[in-house]
Amino acid sequence: MKGNMEERAERLAQYIIENRATVRAAAQKFGISKSTVHKDISERLPLYNRSLFLQVKEVLEVNKAQRHIRGGMATRKKYKGA
Repeated sequence: MKGNMEERAERLAQYIIENRATVRAAAQKFGISKSTVHKDISERLPLYNRSLFLQVKEVLEVNKAQRHIRGGMATRKKYKGA
């Protein structure tokens, strides 16, 4: 997914908002690194589409708040053998 970085950032933001996706899920879907997703969303997107940035920021804040819960569930699943 090379090409116009602004367009890529916008498409990433739309995907994250529509699917309530994590940075990791978006990176996997678009075949790019988590670092690239983060840079596109946090540095490039605010420069030309502030409203979209604010929407995606809300989703990422929720994901960040829930991260420790998902990690605990994954650990539990690992040791339960399920």
